[in-house]
Amino acid sequence: MKPKNNFEIIAARIEREMKRLRVPGVSLGIYHNGKERTAGFGVTSVENPLPVTPDTLFQIGSISKTFTAAALMMLAEQGKLNLDAPVRKYIKDFKLKDENTAKKATTRHLLTHTGGWVGDYFNSFGDGDDALARMVKDIAKLPQIQPLGTIWSYNNTGFNIASRIVEVVTKKTYEQALQEMLLDPLGLNMSFMYPSDILFTHRFVVGHQKIKGKVEVARPWAIGRAGNGVGGVVSTVKDLLKYARFHMGNGNKIIQRKSLKAMRVKQVSAGGRGDMGIAWFIRYAGDLTAYAHGGATHGQQAYFFFIPEKDFALAILTNSDDGGIIGAQMFNAALALYFGVKLEAPKPMKNPQAGSEFIGRYRIGAECFDITTKGKYLVYHHIPLGGFPTPDTPPGPALAPMRFAFYDEDHLVGLDEPFNGALADILRDEKGRVKYFRVGGRAHLKIQ
Repeated sequence: MKPKNNFEIIAARIEREMKRLRVPGVSLGIYHNGKERTAGFGVTSVENPLPVTPDTLFQIGSISKTFTAAALMMLAEQGKLNLDAPVRKYIKDFKLKDENTAKKATTRHLLTHTGGWVGDYFNSFGDGDDALARMVKDIAKLPQIQPLGTIWSYNNTGFNIASRIVEVVTKKTYEQALQEMLLDPLGLNMSFMYPSDILFTHRFVVGHQKIKGKVEVARPWAIGRAGNGVGGVVSTVKDLLKYARFHMGNGNKIIQRKSLKAMRVKQVSAGGRGDMGIAWFIRYAGDLTAYAHGGATHGQQAYFFFIPEKDFALAILTNSDDGGIIGAQMFNAALALYFGVKLEAPKPMKNPQAGSEFIGRYRIGAECFDITTKGKYLVYHHIPLGGFPTPDTPPGPALAPMRFAFYDEDHLVGLDEPFNGALADILRDEKGRVKYFRVGGRAHLKIQ
């Protein structure tokens, strides 16, 4: 049957891409001008399949960071927190490998990914109330890769620290504080955090990955309690649309509208990913401005954005490592269908700069890759190191090599999935030498 409206067109595209990419399950929600549409596709698990519905629970991954940021903005509004005060004002024994950075780092650095230390480090310290405090102490061993406050590079561990500040200031566990400050007042009754086992009394998905071409369940499922403020919220598209309306609205009497709007003010450039607000990515599309965040856990990918001026929000949750490809496509599709804004990837240069100086190995934390050249392209060779959700987690499958083409000096666009259309850039030192290759949101240091 031919799709009748924009929502059905997007739903049909999702079903086609699910089949092509072999994504087991997807949940979609779109809110526009007071009306909400939701749908579920596929199954929760290839091993124990149940139909996905709009009420099915998914891990929303790093979208959780916006919950942490909102809680901290509430505390700032109440005068209990200063975003520009040193972290040590709140976490008295806060330590980092670089003492000068530990002394000067602020909550704003944490919420804008400008701390500069290794951000892709994950560990579990059990399910006790001390898990997060122990994780923050463990972060002290991580190397400083970029100078504090100078380079935007996505930093998960910064949000471990940020969520610990929530605990210290409220004198409650992170989970209890978030429940009382946000989840309960907003009526997000289908949003949970492990190790609460309430979520398992509802329908939930498991993650999936491809191993030698076969779609398999990704294990383990949980990311560990210490990561709840980083990526531990489990939710539905319906709850995320309710959460979007909160951010686009007047604060639901728990926070002032101006504080929510302050989260959407540019703090720093995020390179190819647009600008960075307080936890929100700011994306520009024609005359529109979208506020967005993605999420990735073990075999689950999510994407969420809203456009206040159009009273519009979209949430898409998937249970596959390849689900992020669908999420990126639906951002573009929604803008084109609902607002007539067509986004196109930059066109590769006909005569790009020579690629020899970029050849080498790049790494930051658990993220590593080699860059080689092939004709006028740079080729990205993924090197899986493991380390998620714990340091001893073995590496998963490597991504296939992907080509990147220059569209401007030191700026590149991906040509192959899953980085097709993704923007990357080169960051140089004071002598003009290649120092970082920033892709996937991380400024990877050239180590060879």
